[in-house]
Amino acid sequence: MARRLSFILAGSGLAAWLCLAPAAFAAATTGATIDSHPVQTETITAPSTGDDGGDDDSGVAPDSGATDTGASGDTGTGTDQSMPIPQVEYDFSKLPPAVERLREQILAAAKTGDPEKLRPIIEAQPEPPDFGPADQGDSDPIGLLKLQSGDEGGREILAILSEVLEAGYVHVDVGTPDEVYLWPYFARYPIDKLSPPQLVELFRLVFAGDYEDMLSNGVYDYFRAGIAPDGTWKFFVQGD
Repeated sequence: MARRLSFILAGSGLAAWLCLAPAAFAAATTGATIDSHPVQTETITAPSTGDDGGDDDSGVAPDSGATDTGASGDTGTGTDQSMPIPQVEYDFSKLPPAVERLREQILAAAKTGDPEKLRPIIEAQPEPPDFGPADQGDSDPIGLLKLQSGDEGGREILAILSEVLEAGYVHVDVGTPDEVYLWPYFARYPIDKLSPPQLVELFRLVFAGDYEDMLSNGVYDYFRAGIAPDGTWKFFVQGD
């Protein structure tokens, strides 16, 4: 009987301990303090790529290889370091009315394929335009043009004249007796400063081999045409 009572009391004590143990463990856990050290943090700002989905309002177009022909200050070619980069124009409406009118007349005549269509324009000038040395064998202006053409009919020289007058132009020798609107602008542009798009323009007039020769000489030496501000046709010649 005593052993049974002892067992019962022992079992009762174990049961009581098991009932109280979870509460004690919870209290101990709740009251525990976790020793932690603060972690230093740093805010990192990613560098801006400039591509925020908006328009670029910087006013500068992506580089296409073209040269800013309106710039001044860059000078020189392979042989003439004094040649400035001129202001190149492609807008023919900026020409003085007399110059624009004569240019259109010359182009219209040239595109007929008949060199004689240029004769009335030539005869209307105060003096005949310079088409090259008269000692080439013909003093007649139309004859001089034909002599410079690769075909007997003079169609090639008319094609060259058209291409020249449809190129970009420059206004040169301003305020002097030689002041003219000059086509193509390569005649006054440093030949070794041409950008890839400008070279495409040049190759409408000359071959790549001609360009290499020009680089060696330092100047454009193919055909050019000049019209004075008063609308006088001054020249259409080849050379530098």
